[in-house]
Amino acid sequence: MEKMENIISFKTSGKAWLKKVINFTKTRHGLVLVFILALASFMRLYKISEYMTFLGDEGRDAIVAKQILEGNLTFLGPRASAGDFFLGPIYYYMIAPFLALFNYDPVGPAVMVALFGVATVFLIYFVSSKFFSKEAGLIAASLYAISPIVIAFSRSSWNPNPVPFFTLLMLFVLYLGVKRNSLALSFLVGILLGIILQLHYIAVFLGVIIFVFTLISNILIVRKKIIKSLIFKYVVIFMGFILGISPFLFFELRHNFPNIKTIFRFIFIDNFQEVRIREVSHLEIVQDVLFRLYSRLTLNFPPPEQINLFDDVHIKSLQIITVVLIIGSIAALFFVKNRLAITLMLTWLFVGLFLFGFYKKDIHDYYYGFLFPVPFILIGNMLATLIQRKGKYRIAGMVLGIVGVVSLLLVLISNNPFQYPGNRQKDEAENTVNFIIDKTEGNPYNFALITSGNSDHVYRYFLEIKNRAPIVIENFQVDPSRNSVTEQLIVICDSKCEPVGHPLWEVAGFGRSEIMGEWEVPFVKIYKLVHVRAD
Repeated sequence: MEKMENIISFKTSGKAWLKKVINFTKTRHGLVLVFILALASFMRLYKISEYMTFLGDEGRDAIVAKQILEGNLTFLGPRASAGDFFLGPIYYYMIAPFLALFNYDPVGPAVMVALFGVATVFLIYFVSSKFFSKEAGLIAASLYAISPIVIAFSRSSWNPNPVPFFTLLMLFVLYLGVKRNSLALSFLVGILLGIILQLHYIAVFLGVIIFVFTLISNILIVRKKIIKSLIFKYVVIFMGFILGISPFLFFELRHNFPNIKTIFRFIFIDNFQEVRIREVSHLEIVQDVLFRLYSRLTLNFPPPEQINLFDDVHIKSLQIITVVLIIGSIAALFFVKNRLAITLMLTWLFVGLFLFGFYKKDIHDYYYGFLFPVPFILIGNMLATLIQRKGKYRIAGMVLGIVGVVSLLLVLISNNPFQYPGNRQKDEAENTVNFIIDKTEGNPYNFALITSGNSDHVYRYFLEIKNRAPIVIENFQVDPSRNSVTEQLIVICDSKCEPVGHPLWEVAGFGRSEIMGEWEVPFVKIYKLVHVRAD
């Protein structure tokens, strides 16, 4: 009887929630939000197969996800880009269902990332409306929805790309946990941190942000028995973290912690070796990341290698506007009454920036993915504050705010990615594979890629799903009879190369060879090698 009452209660609350959603969509704010989400979806999903990136990392992930769907589970994730260690496997398990849903077409995982991107737009609106106002939420969400840099990272399958969503979700849960003094929410924060750390190692910064915010917020709110409250929350967050990262820890326990040891070495030793250190100060790094965070995301400021393509007036104008946005958006927080929200936003931004100052290697745009929502939320609040200003300068504030919103929207939409043709990387790789299959004529073959930087995972993935995987040449100890060496070797060159006699193992292991055929296809050249026959 009690179970039945719980079911009825759940259905009733579900209906009430659905009714609230429907009623909200009929309001002015609701209609605008629906339009923003529709626009965000279009920007991320339109012709996604043509615009998505599909290179070595994406091919590797697709191969592992395919193996998971075939029952070969893994507890190790992708290799980190900046260190000789691996992440946790959560991303592989995230993309596997979408790969299956799209019948092993690699566009499936890219669609998953795009959906996370749309969800991030909604989350930015939701969090901003809770922290500041609905107007601030709509402005922030609309800018994030059409930011070209954000869009670029929102429609390709790559493990760092969902980080903005999980970061914003985790920090909002952290905010609620402190506000409600909830240990259950603190536990959820730990789980989410464990997930994010499996997506990108830079999430260690988030661990520090959580620690600092929990400390400051408890001093501001709890006031009594602060030490006891802090200890409980830190312990609960840590327990949740252990659960969230448990697949990775399971691998480490079984193999004597190889990755954890390498991570500690990377952070405390390799990062500070003189041969790898950047000749810039801590403050210069912080300033550079702060400037890029605002200018690249909200103004589409060109990367360093493209700055010479623009005139000085254009660059100087963007630099001035960036400084105004940084100062104005931070200053606008002092008009906000929600002290806890202010504390979270400032801790998120400045602790994250401060920690980047210790990172002595090149900092790519995707490294600060955990900060992506920050400038949009802060700028949204600033512009909404101007538009909603009361009193003597009400008209001036409204005009300035509206001009600011319209100007930023025009800058971002004028740089939309659809003005350039898609790279069609997935289609080109599949066409190349179809060409290889035709030239091997149904016979066994070996395969090699001679490249300046890519990997052969993309081609191997398509060859696998088309049931024409190449034979891998084993070394002499494993295969003394050389049964793994076939009668033909297909070599792909993505730049000028001489395949005969090349030292690459896949070529050298094939033995003495000669070119039987060579063909030019888009972006690569294909060679067919056969063994040199003894006279």
